[in-house]
Amino acid sequence: MGRGKLRIYLGAAPGVGKTYSMLSEAHRRVERGTDCVVAFVEHHHRPRTEVMLHGLETMPRKEIAYRGTVFTEMDVDAVLARKPAVALVDELAHTNIPGSRNAKRWQDVEELLAAGIDVISTVNIQHLESLGDVVESITGVRQRETVPDEVVRRADQIELVDMSPQALRRRMAHGNVYKPDKVDAALSNYFRPGNLTALRELALLWTADRVDEYLQEYRTEHRVSKIWGSRERIVVGLTGGPEGRTLIRRAARLAEKGAGGEVLAVYIARSDGLTSASPKELAVQRTLVEDLGGTFHHVIGDDVSTGLLEFARGVNATQIVLGVSRRRSWQYAFSPGVSATVARESGPDLDVHIVTHDEAAKGRGLPVARRAKLGRSRTIWGWVVGLAGPVLLTLMLSGALPEVGLANDVLLFLTLTVAAALLGGLRPALASAAVGSLLLNYYFTPPIHELTIADPKNVVALVIFVGVAISVASVVDLAARRTHQAARLRAEAETLSFLAGSVLRGETSLDALLERLRETFAMESVALLERHGDTDPWRCVAVVGPGRPVGRPEDADVDMPVGDHLALALTGRVLPGEDRRVLGAFAAQAAVVLDRQRLVDEAEEARRLAEGNKIRTSLLAAVSHDLRTPLAGIKASVSSLRSDDVEWSDEDRAVLLEGIEEGADRLDHLVGNLLDVSRLETGTVTAVLRQTDLDEVVPMALVGVPDDSVELDIPETLPMVVVDRGLLERAVANIVENAVKYSPDGAPVLVAASAIADRVELRVVDRGPGVPDEAKDRIFGAFQRYGDAPRGAGVGLGLAVARGFVEAMGGTVTAEDTPGGGLTMTISLRMEEGAPPFQPDATTEAT
Repeated sequence: MGRGKLRIYLGAAPGVGKTYSMLSEAHRRVERGTDCVVAFVEHHHRPRTEVMLHGLETMPRKEIAYRGTVFTEMDVDAVLARKPAVALVDELAHTNIPGSRNAKRWQDVEELLAAGIDVISTVNIQHLESLGDVVESITGVRQRETVPDEVVRRADQIELVDMSPQALRRRMAHGNVYKPDKVDAALSNYFRPGNLTALRELALLWTADRVDEYLQEYRTEHRVSKIWGSRERIVVGLTGGPEGRTLIRRAARLAEKGAGGEVLAVYIARSDGLTSASPKELAVQRTLVEDLGGTFHHVIGDDVSTGLLEFARGVNATQIVLGVSRRRSWQYAFSPGVSATVARESGPDLDVHIVTHDEAAKGRGLPVARRAKLGRSRTIWGWVVGLAGPVLLTLMLSGALPEVGLANDVLLFLTLTVAAALLGGLRPALASAAVGSLLLNYYFTPPIHELTIADPKNVVALVIFVGVAISVASVVDLAARRTHQAARLRAEAETLSFLAGSVLRGETSLDALLERLRETFAMESVALLERHGDTDPWRCVAVVGPGRPVGRPEDADVDMPVGDHLALALTGRVLPGEDRRVLGAFAAQAAVVLDRQRLVDEAEEARRLAEGNKIRTSLLAAVSHDLRTPLAGIKASVSSLRSDDVEWSDEDRAVLLEGIEEGADRLDHLVGNLLDVSRLETGTVTAVLRQTDLDEVVPMALVGVPDDSVELDIPETLPMVVVDRGLLERAVANIVENAVKYSPDGAPVLVAASAIADRVELRVVDRGPGVPDEAKDRIFGAFQRYGDAPRGAGVGLGLAVARGFVEAMGGTVTAEDTPGGGLTMTISLRMEEGAPPFQPDATTEAT
């Protein structure tokens, strides 16, 4: 059976005709033969709406008494039993009367939909939960009945019931909405033209967003790549430079000119991580976009122009805003630039705005990361070898070394060029090639000491030298950079592998993850910040490091957003853009760990609540029977004694008084156990420990049991134990009482004690039916009554209280089988410190 479909009539205010439209749709469906019933419709004594109910089957309502008044609500059970094809349910945001099946009517609707019943409902825009504050600021009235936006958004169809404020006020003035005595007050308060206009705009904009979602789903399903200009969407291309703020403000002004305009700022980062963008500047621009009502997007792409156009077409944008290139004039010889490329390839359906700014034509500069790839010391040595090396080699070849020939001279200079490339990269190698070619020409190529070449063969040799030097330097420089890049990617892979492994291992330590992040990037401190809403202040969820956590992500040296309301804030230094990939993985993992910790806490809280609910349920059962039984006996005996109709003898009177006393003792015992369990559950049991002899405590615990039902064997020579006398007495009494209860007649319970190592064990041995191994731990739970014990035999608290009291004193209580049948309860208690090992005498051994 599939889920039913939900259709909602959305209005801006009461009286626009939502219920009337819903009933009209119901009549159309009934005429087509659809099984349609009115589950709940409130006509509010409006004549035209009431007439529309005629001819429709109406389900009876459920009557609920509340505070002396009878109310009617939708009878969900009756609708489910009737199971029509379509059910009409008015006022989706309505709050049900206490005692109803669900707290809210939209929850009733969810049950009908889950049962496969189609539902048609109504709701006003002011009842949407996300718009509560906005509606209150407009009308001055706080809506107490709300429905979650997601419930309405999940509707299969949303139909806007629209009416101009003037038409609605005329309808009210004619008495079609409220009774005549309420019209004037309504028109002068809630239904003022300004209020109605603002509410109508809210309804139109909210519906437009929903329609836009439908459009995006349709374009995705049908793979529509062509832009449909249904509304203005303006994409701002950011480079990370300071001109981005100007572009964002310009795009915001363009969006304001068209109703419903949307601004999407996008930064295209290269996939190899090489970038000159400032993370700090990007964070400022993201904040500016969000303050102006737009959204910020971070996209990875090798080609900026292609990535920007693909993003714009993917979001169905209508305009792109770009800044004038910061490149200098000579740089246009290598490529036309991003702006010109985007404008040329945008096509007729996408407008491109080129905005001037103060940074135009000032130069972009080379990315810092490229120069720093090989390290500062290697770069310096590369320049030393590239410039000083050819000079030293020339001095050696001119004086100290014999003449080796021009070919060998070229090879020696070429060796220096290769060495410069290995150490410092391409630029020192090119400088070495240039200096070496000049020195070869001046000192080793005839005519000597002149910058001329007589033999054409030598010209070819020098040209080949320069070409080979440049080629070899380029290859060596590329290999060195690829080696560095491979090492970096290997480090990133190891870090990502650690994160993936932590997910698989289920690690939930947020502090450990943040500490690993701090160590990976060598930061002073790392903080995870969170806020509940877009306007709420940030709060620190977790922080590691000696530095003081920042109050906002924008105040940190590096920040990485995780969704809309979670962000990582790092202080210590500004990270290059290439590190943000791994930082993003850490941020995502931090969000997962935070969610996992909260789910664990919620599960533990749910478990604790379930356990408490179980105890409360058992307590109610105990109160309903085991406490009422002795009360009934006491009341019956007292009523009999006070009766004037019967002349009681002294013997009968004594029996009745004895019954009253026994009932009171049972009540005292039950209430005492209930209070003890309550103390144990709340952790308020405090043991006052002192050295005590067992032979002084155990006999006091046996006062409440028959004399012939217990045999006592407590040697006087036992060492003293460290216990709370009151708690131990109560624990022993409960265990002995339980043993006597299950022991057969003529088989007394044995209570014996002995010392083993540094502990004293007290054993309560019975010959009853015993307990299976799988139930030996369960019998110590609260309200556990094993076997076929009669209901009047207790509420199952004695053993739970006994174990709780013994454990509070640092002891243990265990259950084991008695040889020959029965159950032995062993209480293990701590011996006094410094007591000598126990040596039993002959009398004890004989006993």
